[in-house]
Amino acid sequence: MTDLAAAWTAFETAAREDGETRIIDHFAAEPDRLERLVVEASGLRLDLSKQPWSKAGLAAALDLARAAGVEAARERLFAGAAVNVTENRAALHMALRAPDGAGFEAVGKPVSAQVEAVRDRMRAFAEAVRSGERRGATGQAFRTIVHIGIGGSDLGPRLVWRALKPLEPRIELRFVGNVDPADIAQALAGLDAATTLVVVVSKTFTTQETMANATAARAWLRAFLGEAGDGHLAAASTNLEACAAFGIPAERVFGFEDWVGGRYSVMSAVGLSCAVALGWDVFAALQAGAAAMDDHFRTAPLAANAPALLALAHLFNRNGLGRPVRVVEPYAERLGLLASYLQQLEMESNGKRVTLSGAPVAHATATAVFGNAGTNDQHAFFQMLHQGTDVIPVDFVAVAQAAEGPAPQQAILLANAIAQAQALMTGSPNAAEPHRHFPGDRPSSFILIDRLTPETLGALIALYEHKVFVEGVLWDINSFDQWGVELGKTLATKVLAELEGGPAGAHDPSTAALIERLKG
Repeated sequence: MTDLAAAWTAFETAAREDGETRIIDHFAAEPDRLERLVVEASGLRLDLSKQPWSKAGLAAALDLARAAGVEAARERLFAGAAVNVTENRAALHMALRAPDGAGFEAVGKPVSAQVEAVRDRMRAFAEAVRSGERRGATGQAFRTIVHIGIGGSDLGPRLVWRALKPLEPRIELRFVGNVDPADIAQALAGLDAATTLVVVVSKTFTTQETMANATAARAWLRAFLGEAGDGHLAAASTNLEACAAFGIPAERVFGFEDWVGGRYSVMSAVGLSCAVALGWDVFAALQAGAAAMDDHFRTAPLAANAPALLALAHLFNRNGLGRPVRVVEPYAERLGLLASYLQQLEMESNGKRVTLSGAPVAHATATAVFGNAGTNDQHAFFQMLHQGTDVIPVDFVAVAQAAEGPAPQQAILLANAIAQAQALMTGSPNAAEPHRHFPGDRPSSFILIDRLTPETLGALIALYEHKVFVEGVLWDINSFDQWGVELGKTLATKVLAELEGGPAGAHDPSTAALIERLKG
């Protein structure tokens, strides 16, 4: 048996043993439990004491991380090695938010100077739009941005805007992701083309859904402004030729490289809309918060490393105790898109079934993630969390200090977050009335943010990015490709040709019947 195989066996054995002890009983047995299992990093307080592991279970998890080479893999990641092995690419989202002069390299090629050059151009563009120096075709200042993208070109900016937007923004930001025509129609409804800027985000500038929406937006601009409407278009893309053909010259195109995966790209040119609508200082602070978490992840020992410990806690439930689903529940309305964002980050990154070498994985991989915002969800699916037949771990995220609204309500919000985590763990036995019995012993993590600022939001995003990377190392999978999205897209192109009157293709009976029904 290899050292890694032995470490996995020891980890799984420890998890099974810990599963026989109630979480609450670990506190009595381990007087130093809070001290060991609370980590503060980059403005976040991560409490993992309500996870099901004992001191011995945590030790086995850390031994597994060391045996899997997490520390060496972390160094390869930051060194710009080709950790994305199927595409021979680095994964250097950390370079996007690093201070000037950081000196990052991607597979031996210096990249920081290029990052800084794009960042300088983004800043100049954002400040020119916000100040009114850059205006629309009729000479009016821009008052609305329509951001068009999908997947990683959409979810990250949406999350950032909802989390940080002012109550009365100087520039409003709307998003279009779905190719459903209702999405673009609703986004453009009520807008004045003369004061609207459209930002199209597509690395290749060929993504079907994005280009369909971009074409519709361009037609809308031209309907009101004529050909001058093209001056209201900007792009985040690497395909300058395609952008120019679409009507967007190079001076309004902001690039990002192939070592930036879409779901890791919010702090690249993909975040241009947010940089304009929020202001450059806010966007720079978001980057600084993520960079601070990058530094923590790179330098902190595993036993005090927030992303590594969060990954191990999730692994303890997923692989040690067979729990394939997790809830992410921010008790912060502004973070209501966090679970949606993490669905892509985690499930696209680690929803894999083969190892780096192409062999079948030996262990179950990504958990399914869902959630929205507390307290709403307490009146939706929390019934299942407390009394359902499945044990579903929860990541609670709470913000200590409210920045807006009636101050007394923040205490109510926080009381609910704390109480839900407590209730899940302790339960409430009631043998006389089984319908009122709460079994408890249901694990959770608790991430407490002092204040929701650009810096702490950046740190939170980076925390989960690095957590995903650690899990990928432990499962020996590539967290940076996404081949699984391609097959359906390829088939959709063929189906579309048939729906538009092309010859029938070879399909299974159900698919053929659906196509025929829609054609009819």
